[in-house]
This record gives sequence, C-alpha cells and structure tokens, in this order.
Amino acid sequence: MSRRGAAPPADEEMAGRVYDARLVRRLLAYVLPEIALMAASVSLMFVVMGAQLAQPWLLKRLIDEHLVTGTAPGIGRLALLFLLAFAVEQAARYGQIYTMERTGQNVIRALRAQVFRHMQSMDAAFFDATPVGRLMTRVTTDVESLADLFASGAVSLLGDVVKLVAIVGLLWWMDPRLALVTFAVMPVLFVLSFLFRGRIRESYRDVRRRIARINAFLQEAVGGMLLVQLFRREAADRADFAAINRAHRDAELRAVVYESSFSAVIEMVGTVATAAIIGYGGWRVAAGLLTLGTLVAFLEYTARFFGPIRDLSGFYAVLQAAMASLERIFALLDSEPAIRSGVAAPALPAAPATPAVRPRPAPAVTPAGLIEFDHVRFAYRPDAEVLRDVSFRVEPGRAVALVGATGAGKTTINKLLIRLYDPTSGAVRLDGADIRSLALEDLRRRVGVVLQDHFLVTGTIADNIAFGDRTLDREAIEAAARLVHADTFVRALKHGYDEPVRERGGNLSVGQKQLLSLARAVAADPAVLVLDEATSSIDTETESLIQDALRQVLRGRTSIVIAHRLSTVLAADRIFVFHHGRLVEEGRHADLFARQGIYARLCELQFGLAAGDRRRERSAGAPGRLEAARPSQP
Repeated sequence: MSRRGAAPPADEEMAGRVYDARLVRRLLAYVLPEIALMAASVSLMFVVMGAQLAQPWLLKRLIDEHLVTGTAPGIGRLALLFLLAFAVEQAARYGQIYTMERTGQNVIRALRAQVFRHMQSMDAAFFDATPVGRLMTRVTTDVESLADLFASGAVSLLGDVVKLVAIVGLLWWMDPRLALVTFAVMPVLFVLSFLFRGRIRESYRDVRRRIARINAFLQEAVGGMLLVQLFRREAADRADFAAINRAHRDAELRAVVYESSFSAVIEMVGTVATAAIIGYGGWRVAAGLLTLGTLVAFLEYTARFFGPIRDLSGFYAVLQAAMASLERIFALLDSEPAIRSGVAAPALPAAPATPAVRPRPAPAVTPAGLIEFDHVRFAYRPDAEVLRDVSFRVEPGRAVALVGATGAGKTTINKLLIRLYDPTSGAVRLDGADIRSLALEDLRRRVGVVLQDHFLVTGTIADNIAFGDRTLDREAIEAAARLVHADTFVRALKHGYDEPVRERGGNLSVGQKQLLSLARAVAADPAVLVLDEATSSIDTETESLIQDALRQVLRGRTSIVIAHRLSTVLAADRIFVFHHGRLVEEGRHADLFARQGIYARLCELQFGLAAGDRRRERSAGAPGRLEAARPSQP
C-alpha cells in the first residue's frame, strides 16, 4: 500500500477561476433539456418576490391610513391581503424550490451517467494510473456539489439581484434622502466583501482537496484491509487516517470561520444601516417630514435588502465549489482512451456446441480462428520493455501454453490479445485482421478469458455465471457449472444457485471463486478461450476433474493456457517458453524437455526431476514422476 504522505495528485490541486464561462457553457448542454422546469422556477421566483415586496407596503398603508388616523374601516381588508400575500409567497416558494431541485437532480443524473459511461470507455492504462478513490470522488462528491449550485444557484441569484434592484427602486421612490442614508454603508460592504472573497475561495478549494484525499485513502485502506491486518498496520493506518481526517476538519473549520465572519460583517453593516434609518428617520417622523408607515416600510425593506446580500455571499462559495468540481469532471470527460474500438466484425468461428451452452446460429462466414503475434513489442513504461519482438502463431482449434518465470510477459500476451493495451510496435491479428480494426465489443465477446483475479460481483451464484450473457436460462447456467465441477459445491449451499454472493465473493473460498470464474467463461461460449492461471487455486484432485472438463471445452476451440503449474500444460499442442520478454523456445513438452533448455530447467525446479533421473526411471521400467503428472491426451 502506498504511503499517504506523498504529494497529492495534480488534479487535486486544480484552482480554477471563480466563474468560468467555458465550463458554464458546457454545463448548459445538460441544463437545456430541463428548460421547461427552469422556466417554471423563474416564473414562481417572480411570484415569490412580488408577494414579499407587497407585505411591507401593506404595513405602510395600515399604519399611515388606519393606525395613525384612528380609522378602523379597511383594517380587516388589509390584514386579509397581508395574509394572502404571505400564503402566496409560501406556496410559490414551495413550487420554486421543488422545480429547481428537480432540475438540479435531473442534471446531476445525466452528468453522473455520462461520467460513468466515459469511465467504462477508458483503457486499462487509465485505471492503472488513476486511484479508484479519486474516480469515486468525481462520480459522487464532485457531481453532488452541483446540486447546491441549482438549489441556491442561478435562479436564486437572478431572484436576489432583481429583488435588490426592486428594493432600491422602492426605497428611492418612497424617500430619496432616507434611501441615501441606507446606501451610505454600501461602500464599506463592498470593500469587506472583496477582502473576504479570496479567503473563502481558497478555503473551499482546500476542503475539496481534503475530501478527495479521504476518499482515496478509504478506498485503498478498505480494499487492502486483510493485508493491513496481516502485517499489523492497524495503528499506523489509524494514525495516517487521523492526520488526513484532522486536516479535513481544519479545512472545514477555516471555511466556516471565513463564511461566518462574512455573514457577521453583513449583519453588522445591516445593523448600522438600521440604526441610521431609525435615527435619521425617527427625527424626520418627529419633525413631521416623514410618515411613520414609511419609516416602518423602510425598516422592513432594509431587512429584506441585506438578506439577498447574505445569500449572494453564500452563493459565491457554492459557485466556487461548483466551478472546481466542474473543472475536474470535464477534465475527466476530456480524457481520451488510448484504446479505441474498430468497426469491423471479427472473423472468428462459431464455438462448437457443448453441454454448457445453448447452440447458436452459425455465422455467415466461417473463418479459421487463427491468432498471430507479428514482431510485437510492448512496454507499460517507456524505460521498461515487457515484450521484445515476439512473433508466434496459434493455429485454428489448437491449444497452446505459455510458460516462463514471473515477469516474463505471459499475462501481457493475454492483455494485448483482448486489447486492454495495444502493442508499442508490431501487430496482433485474428484471421489476418489486425485486432485494432475490430469492434471491441465483438472481439471481447468472442475471446473469453479466465483471469488470475477471480472477481465476482454482488448478486447470486447464477448471476455471476451468467454475467457475460444475461439471457442465459437456468438450464444453461447449471450445465456450465456441472462442466467445471462447480455444481456439487453450489448445490451444497443453503440457497443453491440463488445463494447471495457478497462483495468480491467474500463468502466463498478462493477455489470456489475460481470454479465460478471458469463456469462464467464456459457459459459465455467464446470461440477463443484464454486461461490465465485458471487452476492456480484449486487442489490437485479438483484440478484433475477440471482438466477433464477443459478437454471437452477446448475441443475445437483456439485456446491459450498461461500457467506456472506445468502439469496443466503438458498436453498442449504447442508450448511457448518466454524469458525476459522474449519467446526463446517452442514445441511440444517432450521435445522441449529433451533440449535441456529453459523449459527443462523449469520442469526440474517444479518437479524436482533432472533429465538423468528421468532416463534412469524409464530404464528401470517405472513411470517417471513427470509422466505420472501428465494428464491423458484427449
């Protein structure tokens, strides 16, 4: 596990502008389908604003026309109008909030789906270089931050601006002198806003960075919990997490301090303005130059004037967080996959029908199913070449084995064949066609792979076997399980094929997961089958049963078996021996062993049998240990 004290990834340090018109234009593509809801929200917003502004005016009339003059008739009518204005405000506010939230959630749904689709299109190199926790942050936290932008965003901002303009106009219309007193504090407010703006912006950027680091840490820590416990790293990881968690708390507190301070400053300025209105306005009321109702209305409108300003300060922080999130989201969406699907359909033979799969219609053209690696070179990093000028052919319907020490390049052959990566140079062909010209979906449907990492999904046993073809019926699912001898242990489970599978198959043994992975590959009925250490976690007795099953499954298919356990490759039609990224030997088992080269040394290391021992055992008439290990030919 990597240490968490390392420098944060570059995109965590993104510090975009508070408002980026380019990002907003891109976001509009997701907003425009919701234009009807947006229009409804704007319309309701004007209703809310009108009802709000009517209430102080009704109070002014109540005081000036009735309370001061002692005129009782009409008070009830004004009271009802005030109550009606309040009721309209609340009803319209409910509709405006609902339509705006619905708009935001629809946009978030569409954007999150787009991000997920884009991640599915990315190549293996992208996921090798990008922490899962960071991708989780993009799909969850970053997308969710846009909800606040819509909840207190564009429509509310428009409403606040219109409300401010309307209040300024009303105050100026009612009494210009008192309005000037009210607005005298505005320069102070603008200066303080400018001073706080940078600190608020940076504090929210820091919060986003800390959240991304927490997500990345948790993804790694939870995924590697068994390793942590085995090496007694719990205390060290707790300390690492405590440091990251503490840094996030401090960042949140800094953001709260700046935002709360700004709100307090606005309250203070508003209070000073109110005191000035009371002092100057009260003197003018006493002097008979201003009505009491006008003074009360001024106070009410002033209170409503500073509310939108507080909202605008909060919107600033929301806008900053949304811009930072949009920048990261669109940076992800702008990333281009190195592996792009071709357009041609693969020319591969229909797989021979087996008891595990339903017969499928034969293709219009029945090609040969030839696999060719032509002078292939490949490197995961520019300075470390993994495959060096590798060339070989796998004839149609033949079974070949790839053997060699760890790191020799065997699994990389598999990754290139299914286009998880493309060669640095050279070509991989199926029936003479470069696989880069083939549609990825068709290529991977016809080339089945059983990987070393036996990944099971949450669901049932049946769901996992039918993972590659959701249309499989129960009979085909059970037939695939029987073929790889998984049926026995599945039926022993409490719910049989409906037994729930926990995350990554946590309630199954490694061997059981391996059997289900084999059953899944068989059920998909591929024309070409690649087994990458497919029996590495199975005991010897089960392995012998699976070898019998594999002989049935592989009959008539082009197949590649990658294995360290040489007993699984002895019956291959041809064995390719890799050493330091090069194909150094090829042939059948007996011929390779007789050469006394790298393959023979691998046999000696694994079986403890030298060539001289083998000849002596044969001369004594006893079957050698290697012969005993060899499975019978199909």
